[in-house]
Amino acid sequence: MKHLYLNLKRFDVPVEYGGVNRIAPVGEWGRYIVTQTQEALKQYDPSEVEFVQYFPEAHILGAVGALCENSPVQVGSQGVYRVNTAVGGNFGALTTNRPASIVKAMGCTSALIGHCEERNDKAGILAEAGVTDPAAVNRLLNQEVKLAVEQGLSVLYCIGEKSEEQDRWQEVLGEQLSTGLSGVDTSRVVIAYEPIWSIGPGKTPAGKEYITKIARFVKERTGGLDVVYGGGLKVDNAEMLASIPEIDGGLIALTRFQGEIGFYPEEYLEIIKTYLGK
Repeated sequence: MKHLYLNLKRFDVPVEYGGVNRIAPVGEWGRYIVTQTQEALKQYDPSEVEFVQYFPEAHILGAVGALCENSPVQVGSQGVYRVNTAVGGNFGALTTNRPASIVKAMGCTSALIGHCEERNDKAGILAEAGVTDPAAVNRLLNQEVKLAVEQGLSVLYCIGEKSEEQDRWQEVLGEQLSTGLSGVDTSRVVIAYEPIWSIGPGKTPAGKEYITKIARFVKERTGGLDVVYGGGLKVDNAEMLASIPEIDGGLIALTRFQGEIGFYPEEYLEIIKTYLGK
């Protein structure tokens, strides 16, 4: 099974407010993306490939409402909170947070957890409290992964090493896996590898040999979990990534990196076509 994920980050913010959204009014943005992609994705065999689109919470209902009958699109949430509601327990005293229960109730089937941007946010908050142990971030993420899986969601769990961690990548990635997945039913988990050191303008992208090495390591450490490339699947690297047997898909974000940068549904479909070869 191949897994093709879309992380829409905060691509909903209009250009006039500093964002990259040129495709639809904010109120219609989630619905627009689903309607502009789901028919084209029907050409692919659902037993061979799945398509999950992770939306900011404000757009989940619009995206779910736009799903047609037998839609190949699954709507996902950009994370869940480390505490959930429960019958006879916390009924919803979770102001500003996103429990797994509401994610499920809104129609999501998956959650994106541990993305490098989430890891950086958690590390920054902990640092303000004087906690600099990176294992603390993994422990918090572990709570999120557990609750998402217990709620019946699948999880795309992201791992990755920074430039200053490259010389001990096995230790860093190993700890992210062992702590982040401790006590988790991993039958509902896919791993996304983000080479954080290679992501961004002016940086050298991770090569095929390096990505293959990491994917093999992850599969060995996790008992064979599927691994997707989380450093940005795009037209330029789609064929290379598709040629790596150990890589089971990818995570797409921006589709255009020059000019009017941003996410565009037709370019998203072109990336998928290039990766799948049809």
